[in-house]
Amino acid sequence: MLARCLSASLQGLDARAVTVEVDLAPGLPGVQMVGLPDKAIQESRERVRSALCNSGFRGPLVRVVVNLAPADLKKEGPTFDLPIALALLAASGQLDRPLLDGLWCAGELGLDGSMRPIRGTIAIAACAADNNAAALVIPEGNAAEAALIPSLSVRPASDLLIPVQQLRNRQTWRPFQD
Repeated sequence: MLARCLSASLQGLDARAVTVEVDLAPGLPGVQMVGLPDKAIQESRERVRSALCNSGFRGPLVRVVVNLAPADLKKEGPTFDLPIALALLAASGQLDRPLLDGLWCAGELGLDGSMRPIRGTIAIAACAADNNAAALVIPEGNAAEAALIPSLSVRPASDLLIPVQQLRNRQTWRPFQD
């Protein structure tokens, strides 16, 4: 099963759009990352797995391939934890795939599922707005910064459960307001 979530990668002071693709296939359980991820992204395997389990979701017991497209663009940092987790939930049937359409996400996950602030929020938010994002899910600590882009609907979250519950319509998710 294949699922996608949109995000962005910092390139100097700018950000470039990145599609996070997660594919689940029969085979030995494990996670393979492709698309020029750096060490922090490689380590997201363990952060995402723990965050999912500690947030009450089931982890994948199959072969998982995570592709960060475009493949020729170097990606760095932990900002891909949240889009990987959401795409993994969609690929495994724990979240409906169409719910991720047009949604952009960026955030580092703690092992308990909490979200930590990231760097480059304004660049990521501007990239999302330039690409007609329906909304940007971002850690609460970055919401005020992302809200500086007036044409973008910012959705702050303190942990992984908040965007999942919102997408499932189990909880009201108010856009960020100063």
